[in-house]
Amino acid sequence: MKVHLRQIRDEGLHLEGEEECLIPELATDEVQCTGPMRYSLDVGISEGALWANGSLTQPVELRCVACLERFAHTIEVPAFAVRLERGGPEEVDLAPAAREDILLNLPAYPRCDRHGGRVCPAPPLEQSRPTHADEEQKPDWSALDKLDL
Repeated sequence: MKVHLRQIRDEGLHLEGEEECLIPELATDEVQCTGPMRYSLDVGISEGALWANGSLTQPVELRCVACLERFAHTIEVPAFAVRLERGGPEEVDLAPAAREDILLNLPAYPRCDRHGGRVCPAPPLEQSRPTHADEEQKPDWSALDKLDL
């Protein structure tokens, strides 16, 4: 996602395309890229800085935290925005900023039934936990009662 500054006209520049997966270091059993990252960006120069805004999408395959099955998911960054100071090379790489936004939009606890298109085979969290009505126990303070203070 390198932008050559001399290609940017006064009215700005619109870029669309695909890049290889920006998060290959996360390629584990839980997260894997399944295709290229797609971007649609408007880029311009203002007050000595490069700005870019637009959208990013990265298809990935995640492992559900409930049933441990793999499922397809698309990480979407609908409001990608970055401002970088100009002051060096004629070419600016937007990949580090895009990588950061993709990582921030990666679900912390991915579930395969998150968007309602699938039913997770694991029991719902409410059913797997015993309720307070099921276990009416008194607190066991016997170990503390034995302390010689």
